[in-house]
Amino acid sequence: MKGDPHDPITRRRVLDPATLEVLRHRFFAVAEEMGAALVRTAYATNIKDRRDSSCAVFTPDGDVIAQAEHIPIHLGVLPWGVKGALAHVNPDSLRPGDAVMHNDPFIGGTHTPDIIMFAPVFYGGRVVALVGNLAHHVDVGGKVAGSLAPDAEEIFQEGIRFPPVRIQKEGRLDPEILAIHAHNVRTAYESRGDLLAQLAANNVGLTRVEEICREFGVDTMLTGIRELADYCDRRMAAEIDDLPPGRYGFRDSIEGDGITLDPIEIRVAIEIGGGRVRCDFTGTAPQSRGPLNAVRPMTLACVYYVVKALTDPSIPPNEGTYRRIEAVTPPGTLVNAVFPAATGYGNSVTCQRIVDVLLGALAQAVPDRVCAAATGSMNALHLGGVHPETGAYFSHIETYGGGYGGCARGDGESGVHTHMTNTRNAPIEVLETVLPVRVNRYGLVEESEGPGRHRGGLGIVRDVTYLGPEAECTIQTDRVDTPPWGLAGGLSARGARFSYVRGGDRVPLGSKAYVRLHRGDRLVIETSGGGGWGPPLERDPAAVAVDVAEGLVSPERARAAYGVISDPDGAVDEVLTRHERRRRSGGNDDQ
Repeated sequence: MKGDPHDPITRRRVLDPATLEVLRHRFFAVAEEMGAALVRTAYATNIKDRRDSSCAVFTPDGDVIAQAEHIPIHLGVLPWGVKGALAHVNPDSLRPGDAVMHNDPFIGGTHTPDIIMFAPVFYGGRVVALVGNLAHHVDVGGKVAGSLAPDAEEIFQEGIRFPPVRIQKEGRLDPEILAIHAHNVRTAYESRGDLLAQLAANNVGLTRVEEICREFGVDTMLTGIRELADYCDRRMAAEIDDLPPGRYGFRDSIEGDGITLDPIEIRVAIEIGGGRVRCDFTGTAPQSRGPLNAVRPMTLACVYYVVKALTDPSIPPNEGTYRRIEAVTPPGTLVNAVFPAATGYGNSVTCQRIVDVLLGALAQAVPDRVCAAATGSMNALHLGGVHPETGAYFSHIETYGGGYGGCARGDGESGVHTHMTNTRNAPIEVLETVLPVRVNRYGLVEESEGPGRHRGGLGIVRDVTYLGPEAECTIQTDRVDTPPWGLAGGLSARGARFSYVRGGDRVPLGSKAYVRLHRGDRLVIETSGGGGWGPPLERDPAAVAVDVAEGLVSPERARAAYGVISDPDGAVDEVLTRHERRRRSGGNDDQ
């Protein structure tokens, strides 16, 4: 190492590359280990099995040093959640052993069930870093179990909202804050356990960052933090320079806000040039009456995710990675809602549509890098009530995967979480253990793919019978009537279908719905597939035959959509003639 790290002239390049690389991996190892501690000590299924949480290491000012590859929506949310809290809690007042938490979307977050918690790392008598995490709690009070009502019209209906408060002061938990929390949630036992798990994860981070300080020296560590940000900035700058300069626009809509069925439009104009990417959402609909609103950090997360995914996903998620990315989000719109808007469905539905809009615009710039539209929402379902065996409240949230869109490189994946979510599906054995339910079916939705040269992935079906006396059920989905679109000649996928069966009658549910389930009711969830990429008649007949043999596509659909005549076992009997293909494709002989 050469030079003085405090000298502004030399501090940019004072670490040798090997030391910087070692520090980079150490920082990210801290965040990953924090995540492991969080999921292993959490109480609720949503965190310990589904892993709906994220962890990161920050500078004392709240800039991201390293964020584990957990949930993409948290890429933009966590740093702003920490920075927002620091505007309310004087950083100079922090002491060793303190821990700050809040869940206010308007300070920096997503929706009220996402609780942010961070702690200062002291070394040599000063704060050298912060460690923090975000975890989705299964209940924070409010008008419905799970806190996310489809007809919520203001944030006050979505549960208790903590400002930045010290839940732990110099190593001691604050019993009054814990009591306030416990008295306002339905699942006090699990929720308290999840809060303690967040504290435990931060304790792991504190220990590991202190070890880095002792091993490398605090000045070397701080220099490494600065140089890592510059390194990420240089890598992203090189990627942006490779993008075709220009202005690219797109628009798409959400199917109502839970109060009305009126479509809600999101618009974007992306400008690439001068070493920067600028995403302007001017023209997007005003913030909604219902809970579809996204606060600005959520929109930033979508922008960061898309640009990173389409340039070089291996660039570390760090403050420097996003320096050259700008987002214009007019206040009071769906992508930058202001108090007291309800935000409960913003991350599960709206953020996924923001991603679709960004991808639709960038498909004009880099068509070979962009996939067709994916399942289009996190397909969230919440079930809550009183367990008949224990007499205690239960609360369970799950987001169901669907189909990824096809792309120039191949088919979309089936039955996976897409884009802004990265959680796991809860195993059937876990569901039947913690909830009064019986799972009747769990698999892929046949023929839900968007046909294309590279077809989209297929959606998920889960059929569940409720065994208790009564439960509240809320649905957060989209792409029911506006299915995921295809690209480059590919076709749309089949839309989502949610319904319940009572007494032999099947009742369809809207994309944002509330229903009370009774004993013996069946809930049937069918998520949408992904759009196709490229003309379906150009699909390899052998690939069509495999889909037929696996029961994903019927012989009738193989003929109608792909021009392949196949028997039920998948053997290709005939590929339609060039003349017939031309007729089906509207007269294009090159199709």
